[in-house]
Amino acid sequence: MSTSTTASVSTHILDTSIGRPAEGVAVHLSARGGAEADWRALGGSATDADGRCKDLPALPEGTTHVRLDFAVEPYFEGKTAKKQADAQQDAPANRDSGASSVFFPEVAITFAVVPGEHYHVPLLLNPFGYSVYRGS
Repeated sequence: MSTSTTASVSTHILDTSIGRPAEGVAVHLSARGGAEADWRALGGSATDADGRCKDLPALPEGTTHVRLDFAVEPYFEGKTAKKQADAQQDAPANRDSGASSVFFPEVAITFAVVPGEHYHVPLLLNPFGYSVYRGS
């Protein structure tokens, strides 16, 4: 597959509540060829110790839109979450009784692509918010 006919995608996640990469977050990649086309699941990966997905599937020719789905709830509710909670001195307490400790259980990022371009889309994450941008 040539990068001149397809776009490519990479991502990483930084947990801004502790200032460290988010390890073990499942990331699923979908693509479509046109705004009205159906989404096609391409597969997924999980972030490594550096918060990076190094093995996301390649995009098929004709891809115009990409969606990255991040399953962040298991990350925050896992064993690591207890360590993170201890490290979050300024994080607000869970205000809803019986509610999950994560306000956004999943994050879906959709963006347009053009052939031949590489898109690095970092996710800055904490239990109560997130931000994304086109990186390099």
